[in-house]
Amino acid sequence: MIQKKQYLEKELSWLSFNERVLQEVADKKNDLLERLYFLGIYSNNLDEFYKVRFSELKRNILIKEEQSPCNFNNCLLEKIQEKVLLSDKKFNLLYNNLLLEMARNQIFLINENQLSHNQKKWLHKYFNNQLKKYIIPIIINDDTNLTKFLKDDYTYLAIEIIKNLDKKIRYALIEIPSDKISRFILLRTKAPFRNKPIILLDNIIRYFLEDIFKSFFDYDQINAYSIKITRDAEYDLVAEMESSLIELMSSSLKKRLTAKPVRFIYQKDMPLDMIKLLCHKLSLSNYDSILPGNRYHNFKDFIKFPSILKKKIINPFLPQIHHIDFRKFRNKFNAIRKRDIILYYPYHTFEHVLELLQQASFDPHVIAIKINIYRVARNSRIINSIIHSAYNGKKVTVVVELQARFDEAANINWAKQLTEAGVHVIFSAPGLKIHAKLFLISRREKEQIVHYAHIGTGNFNEKTAKSYTDYSLLTADSRITNEVRKVFHFIENPYRPVQFDYLIVSPQNSRNKLYQLIDNEINFAKKGYKASIILKLNNLSDQGLINRLYKASKAGVKVYLLVRSMCSLIPQLKGISENIYAISIIDRYLEHDRIYAFENKGNKKVFISSADWMTRNIDYRIEVAVSILDNRIKNQILDIVKILFSDTVKARILDKEMSNKYVLRGKNHKVRAQISIYKYIKKNFNNK
Repeated sequence: MIQKKQYLEKELSWLSFNERVLQEVADKKNDLLERLYFLGIYSNNLDEFYKVRFSELKRNILIKEEQSPCNFNNCLLEKIQEKVLLSDKKFNLLYNNLLLEMARNQIFLINENQLSHNQKKWLHKYFNNQLKKYIIPIIINDDTNLTKFLKDDYTYLAIEIIKNLDKKIRYALIEIPSDKISRFILLRTKAPFRNKPIILLDNIIRYFLEDIFKSFFDYDQINAYSIKITRDAEYDLVAEMESSLIELMSSSLKKRLTAKPVRFIYQKDMPLDMIKLLCHKLSLSNYDSILPGNRYHNFKDFIKFPSILKKKIINPFLPQIHHIDFRKFRNKFNAIRKRDIILYYPYHTFEHVLELLQQASFDPHVIAIKINIYRVARNSRIINSIIHSAYNGKKVTVVVELQARFDEAANINWAKQLTEAGVHVIFSAPGLKIHAKLFLISRREKEQIVHYAHIGTGNFNEKTAKSYTDYSLLTADSRITNEVRKVFHFIENPYRPVQFDYLIVSPQNSRNKLYQLIDNEINFAKKGYKASIILKLNNLSDQGLINRLYKASKAGVKVYLLVRSMCSLIPQLKGISENIYAISIIDRYLEHDRIYAFENKGNKKVFISSADWMTRNIDYRIEVAVSILDNRIKNQILDIVKILFSDTVKARILDKEMSNKYVLRGKNHKVRAQISIYKYIKKNFNNK
């Protein structure tokens, strides 16, 4: 008997998620600007996939290579390559279709061969005054170490300089300086603003190749081809007795700049000899991804496409909502003390949290603040309030996660600023990231200390709070706040035993607690009670938890999954997961919050959490889920979850084929969950 495949490879499942993003590019019901935005998200997502997931897979293969040279993972690399090439083919077709649609809207992306005489004159001034100073070619010779020179995720032009007489070919590279100048340049024209053509920075440099090279090289022909590399974003922390974590992290960031490439994309009409030379110079192997591409790379820049398209927006603007529970109170503390408050971003405004921390910074009754930061905004108002709290004599403790991938440098800088301001800064132990979203404000009220806690699913980040769906629970309930205090003690002493009743805390009790909650539903189902589990996650890949859900399905527990990204669990397998239904939603907001809900024989248990159901989140990070004790809030969250599962516009079915078929779209009564949720919150929880 052939055993059924019970798990999807997480890497292929992740690529399937990115294909759902590509579906948003194809969806003509989306605004043109929004479709360009999703084009950029797809590209950015794929970059991160290679930096993290592909790199991890490659390292695992190299480690096991001697033990099993025909490892399954080698086949997985081939499947990844095949899936990416197929998706890229769809991507290129969609991009060309978008160019046609933009042209129909009098928006033209032109190249260097389509310039008018007046445009050429204008570009000469632009090049000499704005761009030329950033153009410093790298001449490739026998000693050139491209692994050292080329920056991760930048686009380069690989230049071929040909002298016919002696059949000599020289090679050079030019970095596209899109970090210094916008990639999209609006060309001067006498036509109305809406008719202005746009040229990419890449094509301006192509046009001026002769100006760059003619003074120094004698040649008959010069050609340019675009390339891009992606490096391994992981690193090894080699602990030294004298080194602090901050020093180790600074060192590892330097290592990342010269980490080995794992992906090389080249313009598909590049000469074969040139491809071979660049692959050799980059020390690429059979384990790396070498991909032919089109003329342009780094489409993530399309996330910042010029606002010329804003007049083409059809989807309604949804102004953020002020929560009704803060009405009539002089300060945030009075409102929270009266009853627990749940905020759901981006429908609710993040201003409530910003104002709470701002008020705490100068409130004479506040004596102490503890907070952990993972990813904060570039000009963070939260950091500013924390620093002013210290200036105002509060006892302030900040847990800074230096191992937050891609935010390490920013967090090192924040740690230094906070320390200089007199803030007590704590770092996590190497290998144990702190991903929880907590703060605790201690306030003296009538001869006693009252604690106010925040437990959330997302980062303390003003920017992402406008586009990521996340929950913030604000509470003065001592059952919760006392346990939040315990979490901060646990962070400082992570190996001391501690007991939690209302919080689920990784790595302390998450696995056992989640197993117990699932097993409870299994037992209820066996006794004939209604039993169900609802999970809203970003990723589901931990096999232990998946196996428990399979066990629940076999026992008759109804399991409903809403998973945005990776899902290794396979729903609807006969005899294994027939009672598991799984969907994914991709829409204007990124579905980021995590919800766990259990029927619990009618007395529903609902948790919001910072943790996905991945092994790293359960066993190797500090994460926090909180039990919702306020029935009003519990019902609100369940109402929102019900709306999400009723989506007939943006929901896709997750299945073993990773087909990404849409949930049957309603003909008469369409439900676009994110719009419906906005209307629900505005109607029921709005301070008008």
